[in-house]
Amino acid sequence: MTASTTLKSVSGKVRVDNHTQCYHCSEPLPTTPIPFDEKKFCCEGCRTVYEILNTNGMCQYYAIDETAGISLRGKRREEYAFLDDPEVLKRLVQFSDGKTTRITLFLPQIHCASCIWLLENLFQLSNGIHSSQVNFLKRELHLVFSETETSLRKIAELLASLGYAPAINLGSLDEAARPAINRGFAYKIGVAGFAFGNIMLLSFPEYLGLNQLTESGFSKYFGLLNIGLSLPVIFFSAQDYFRSAYQSLKRAELNIDVPLALGAAVLFLRSVYEILSHSGAGFMDSLAGLIFFLLIGKWFQQRTYHHISFERDYKSYFPISARKKEGGIEQSVALDKLDAGDIILVRNGELIPADAILLRGEASIDYSFVTGEADPVRIPGGEKVFAGGRQMGGIIELSLSKKVSQSYLTQLWNEDAFNKKQESQASILANKVSRYFTTSILLVSFGTLIYWVPRDVHTAINAFTAVLIVACPCAGALSVPFTLGNALRILGRYNFFLKNTNAIEALYRVDTVVVDKTGTITAGQKSAVQFVGTTLSPSEKELIAVLSGQSNHPASKLIHNELSKEFDPEFKPDFSVLDCVETPGAGIAALVGNREVKLGSRRFMDEHLLNPQMDGEGVYVQIENEIKGYFVLEHFLRPQAVEILQYLQSLGEVYLLSGDNDREALLLEPIFKGRSNMHFRQSPKDKLQFIQELQSKGNKVLMLGDGLNDAGALRQADAGIAITEDTANFTPASDAILSAENFQRLPAFIEYARKSVKLVFGAYSLALLYNIVGLSFAVQGALSPVVAAILMPLSSITIVIFGTISSNWLAAKMLKK
Repeated sequence: MTASTTLKSVSGKVRVDNHTQCYHCSEPLPTTPIPFDEKKFCCEGCRTVYEILNTNGMCQYYAIDETAGISLRGKRREEYAFLDDPEVLKRLVQFSDGKTTRITLFLPQIHCASCIWLLENLFQLSNGIHSSQVNFLKRELHLVFSETETSLRKIAELLASLGYAPAINLGSLDEAARPAINRGFAYKIGVAGFAFGNIMLLSFPEYLGLNQLTESGFSKYFGLLNIGLSLPVIFFSAQDYFRSAYQSLKRAELNIDVPLALGAAVLFLRSVYEILSHSGAGFMDSLAGLIFFLLIGKWFQQRTYHHISFERDYKSYFPISARKKEGGIEQSVALDKLDAGDIILVRNGELIPADAILLRGEASIDYSFVTGEADPVRIPGGEKVFAGGRQMGGIIELSLSKKVSQSYLTQLWNEDAFNKKQESQASILANKVSRYFTTSILLVSFGTLIYWVPRDVHTAINAFTAVLIVACPCAGALSVPFTLGNALRILGRYNFFLKNTNAIEALYRVDTVVVDKTGTITAGQKSAVQFVGTTLSPSEKELIAVLSGQSNHPASKLIHNELSKEFDPEFKPDFSVLDCVETPGAGIAALVGNREVKLGSRRFMDEHLLNPQMDGEGVYVQIENEIKGYFVLEHFLRPQAVEILQYLQSLGEVYLLSGDNDREALLLEPIFKGRSNMHFRQSPKDKLQFIQELQSKGNKVLMLGDGLNDAGALRQADAGIAITEDTANFTPASDAILSAENFQRLPAFIEYARKSVKLVFGAYSLALLYNIVGLSFAVQGALSPVVAAILMPLSSITIVIFGTISSNWLAAKMLKK
């Protein structure tokens, strides 16, 4: 079957060319339509879009959503030649390595499931597009494309030809965020509010029972004025509800807007009949009030959500730091304190927090966080490096060209590649409730109408519309984004940054805990270092200090800090570092001052140089062809580590996984209830397999690590928390990042997250109670439509307020020091 015949979707719905509407956009055909492929189109633009989709076998676009298609009639052709300007591209592009480019475009035309399907399948229309992801709420398209196969100008022209012309405003690129609501929505609220106030004013004689005035000619004119005032309300302010209900019915589905639109239509038609037939005053005040309060409720939701998301995207920063260099002195600085022009040092494995210029060092940048490609890219001095890259080599010195963009880093962190395929229990409940709620409400409303019509028509209309209006399933659905979204914002203030609301729900479900030792429950700064072996010369100590300074591993940092104590603070070793390579779980090697130096485990050394008599546990040192000895590190637990582990045991079984030796097993044995729960000399692969084995038994696993040698385990775990020191180390595999200085508050953070989920279920109970009480009054005819119009949005506002205030109150109770 060709695309020129009818199209059937997976659900069995059929899209047919009815010869009265444009096949692409479904708008009425002009007097002389444009025929093509046995179909008719309203303009050349719509015909061209269909031809593109048909040629590429993508006509499923029309089957997913019957409202698919954007009319291009009368649209001016967008000119995108300015996108060939390199200076413009620098301002727009988020990442580019000469091969792959990442950019986010604002597409205000996105409106339905077909839009999402088409935009996320753009790679079928252009070979140069690697991936495209839609953020429906923000109307944004995140694109990754190949510069050698296409260009931003060609992509913009392709989008414009499909009816999704990107809204590119170079003057607004540096603004923090878009307004919470658009101007059109504000106009709808204004029109509804103006009409509501004036209709109530004209209805005062009716309210006050002034019979002489209502029986005079004035009532006739007031009624006509009320009809005139209600027309823009029903056709302009309420159009989104009617459009949504119409689209839902066309798909043979029922959404919450169906009873709302039906109630509004009944109020309007009944009111027009009563006013024109002089049989009553109608319900125009109830109609205008319904639409006004519904819009006010939606406005409040948008404002609250905007506040929550703005603070998280633009005011809360990952609890990681960068090493800022100023006046020859290094200091740890939080990301939000960095500005363009600052010079920072980035070590092996550390994240580049913002776009920068390479000043010094060998840059081998892993952009897998940005592009998904793990092969390191060599960057020559003086060239640009992009935010989100990870240095895989020795120390490099960078000059920041931009301020840190937290929203961009958060966007990268939430890419599909780093998301865990877990179902949200609260969202599942919301979907189940919404699926059956509307049908139930329609049955109750028509049952109420049938019951009351023989008794009192006026009461029947009142009760029927009140039932349709007062019921609200969305109240429960709002609790997830507002309660848990606010919890994310609050925890971010305390340097506990969670990826998304699913991470909170994962913490709620955990019943098993796995912890790393070094850098997680032990504090590197307070550990003792002792060297065993041949005496090191000052120059050899300098070589080891330089090499250990390249690494971000807690053991390397300990050795570097210990050896640095023997040198003058102003002394800077003049050694070049080349070919620096760090092997996770093994060690680090490089040419330091043209001498080969290795630092790591015993098995990391050259096997033929190993001395059987030197078999102690520690961090071994090899300089050229001689193994000098090894450093013995004595670790100390972080403050309140024992109390924290005792709390974790209240969640379920607790296991220790460590890449170190078992020298400290006797010290830790009482804490972990025996040796069976402690596993030493674990490689990154061993840790990953251990998590998988626990999950195969049905356990929900929480993993605590530092993100260095346990990134795979953090990603595999149902919930992974990375503990960060004063470093820019960050693993996108984790679900949460916790600053080490707040480690002792981890139990409070986890308990707060778990109780926030209980608040969500509390909101569901509150919504259920509201619906039961509201419907019980409505079916009795004891609830007027105008009161129902106030209660319906008020219930949603109540849930939003409950979610934000209760989560704030819970935070004040549990998190305040």
